[in-house]
Amino acid sequence: MTKKLKVGILFGGKSAEHEISLISARNVIEAIDRDRFDVVLIGIDKAGHWFLADGAQQLLAKGKELPTLKVAREGVALVPECNGEITDLTTKDVRGSVDVVFPILHGTCGEDGTVQGLLKLADVPFVGAGVLGSSVGMDKDVMKRLLRDAGIPIADFITVHWNEEIPTYDEATKKFGTPLFIKPSNLGSSVGIAKAKNEEEYVNAVRDAFRYDTKIIIEECLHGREIECAVLGNENPQASVPGEIIPNHEFYSYEAKYLDEDGAGLEIPAKLDEATTKRVQEMAVKTFKVLSCEGMGRVDTFVKPNGEIVVNEINTIPGFTKISMYPKLWEASGVSYTELITKLVELAIERFEREKKIKMSYGD
Repeated sequence: MTKKLKVGILFGGKSAEHEISLISARNVIEAIDRDRFDVVLIGIDKAGHWFLADGAQQLLAKGKELPTLKVAREGVALVPECNGEITDLTTKDVRGSVDVVFPILHGTCGEDGTVQGLLKLADVPFVGAGVLGSSVGMDKDVMKRLLRDAGIPIADFITVHWNEEIPTYDEATKKFGTPLFIKPSNLGSSVGIAKAKNEEEYVNAVRDAFRYDTKIIIEECLHGREIECAVLGNENPQASVPGEIIPNHEFYSYEAKYLDEDGAGLEIPAKLDEATTKRVQEMAVKTFKVLSCEGMGRVDTFVKPNGEIVVNEINTIPGFTKISMYPKLWEASGVSYTELITKLVELAIERFEREKKIKMSYGD
């Protein structure tokens, strides 16, 4: 019998998307192939403390409310070159081990390259993009500039840092028209994002966005169909069938995504002609490659009335809730939720084994 791999499910985190991480983790725990994998639950509370969860009961509890993570007293850590051993921070004893880590951490301190760097130092395979792909995929400012330089159409935007003069509403609308979108540069799940149609909304939106980041994006409002496409793979990534988001709110906000069951309609596959479908898929794969992503990613685009495709962003750790687009798009493409998790783990190990062959010192 083949030995089961120990998969560390890393969830929670110091992020405004903490609760969404718990929902995603709950669904991955339910769907993972228990014949192939043993699950090790590693929770991170909002203060950044790591601990081993004794079971999944608190995550698996059903209900409409967002789940919460109980704080444990005994902290653990993955230390450099630990080869997957989990160390108790108090006793220094080894509390367990993992063969591969599946980070289900949305937003800052999880999706932005920080955890990925730690896992590389720990010498543990992990699911998803590496340090570079994670960091540029999270930072909307850097991401947009890289896409623009690669000739990929994006919304027109400006970046404002906390210590810089903020454009007035009149200045912003003169450049971009109205309405405007204001976003924290480093965050996801539509947290801190607002659509401003007048000066009061603009001032409030800028103030709110700066609550979540020291750098914000002010950009034009694109008019078109919201089309998303999932990407899977390492060197030779594949695109799923595209899907369409049909928001019932002002835009696809946090509330529409996670709190309102009727917040948006999902059309999977999207009703696009064959040529447009192919162009969306090609654009998604190109975006994935330009941003140095690996493993998985969900590319969000707008298809404008004239047929032009504009990339909005990439999510390198997309939502894994049961209503999330990433797993639903792959299910519509013939890959079940369970098969998808297995493939992601295999891709993580494949990359790890490839990188182990790279020379790390001169003259050996």
